[in-house]
Amino acid sequence: MAGARQGEAAAVRQPVVEARRIVVKVGSSSLTTAAGGLDADRVDALVDVLAKCRAGGAKEVVLVSSGAIAAGLAPLGLRRRPKDLARQQAAASVGQGLLVARYTASFARYGVRVGQVLLTGDDTSRRAHHRNASRTLDKLLAMGALPVVNENDTVATDEIRFGDNDRLAALVAHLVHADLLVLLSDVDGVYDGDPSRPGTSRIAQVRGPADLAGVEIGSAGKAGVGTGGMATKVEAARIAAAAGIPVVLTSAVHAADALSGGDTGTYFHPTGKRSADRLLWLQHASTPQGSLTLDDGAVRAVVEDRRSLLPAGIAAVEGEFTAGDPVELRDGRGRAVARGLVNFDAKEIPRLIGRSTRELARELGPAYEREVVHRDGLVVLEP
Repeated sequence: MAGARQGEAAAVRQPVVEARRIVVKVGSSSLTTAAGGLDADRVDALVDVLAKCRAGGAKEVVLVSSGAIAAGLAPLGLRRRPKDLARQQAAASVGQGLLVARYTASFARYGVRVGQVLLTGDDTSRRAHHRNASRTLDKLLAMGALPVVNENDTVATDEIRFGDNDRLAALVAHLVHADLLVLLSDVDGVYDGDPSRPGTSRIAQVRGPADLAGVEIGSAGKAGVGTGGMATKVEAARIAAAAGIPVVLTSAVHAADALSGGDTGTYFHPTGKRSADRLLWLQHASTPQGSLTLDDGAVRAVVEDRRSLLPAGIAAVEGEFTAGDPVELRDGRGRAVARGLVNFDAKEIPRLIGRSTRELARELGPAYEREVVHRDGLVVLEP
């Protein structure tokens, strides 16, 4: 099986060679020491590869970089990554400045300007914020700058996880219409077993979920300064591949080979086509603020017919949310079937339940003659 998985490895890398806009994600373990603090030599080595990739202006590169919290540990006298959110945010605040300063100085050796872009899920699931993020990244690339993207850890309200940057990279790749995503870490690919044990083999290519059936995917990084592992990277690769973007997953020391189309790491073939940018973010990066339970007819209309959700199809509402927030749409058994951006506040929904838009318009005014969730702001979830 390993031989079959490794077969034709060289032949499938042509999309890598032809890629013109590339998103590269690097993990904290590839940039820092186990004790915390940036490793200047590692940063410079990565920058050398990326600068060479951009040489001559033939390729554009967006770098999604972890490492802010890890870089802030040593300066704050922290021996290990803290578990509480407040100290994680403090470390990120100190470390993010150090991280970008290091990249700025290193890329300056090649005359490359760096632009910092900090994103959150909310920035990219809401229509206006998503448009602004896309426009900023496109303009930076058009002006010859190299965007360095990270999650805005210092203001995150949910638990910060470095593994999220793998998913962030997949979503950024879709946001900028990238031709390729390269995920770099301290592991040189996906293996059919524990890579530290004799007899295991690297899986050179993945054409679909069946190629990873029965493969145990690890969840812990070796360096101990981040929380991401192989599981988050494989999930990120799956998201990007489903959006029509090929992915190479390998170690940072093999970055040059990965970007030149060499047989390194694991290559994920595209498995789907590009969809509306914002819907991918809505599905994978948003946090639902509440839920709407649908009757059977509304479930069929939303899931099978891809229609908007009208007030008449709502059976119940839960949570506290405002217009524009993401909410889950559930069937009668409580199973999430879709996610969408709601057009009303939670407190308004109860008086809309089960009623037609025409009736609501007569009683409450024309502003209520509309969908609760429009189909353009709705994504059906995989069963």
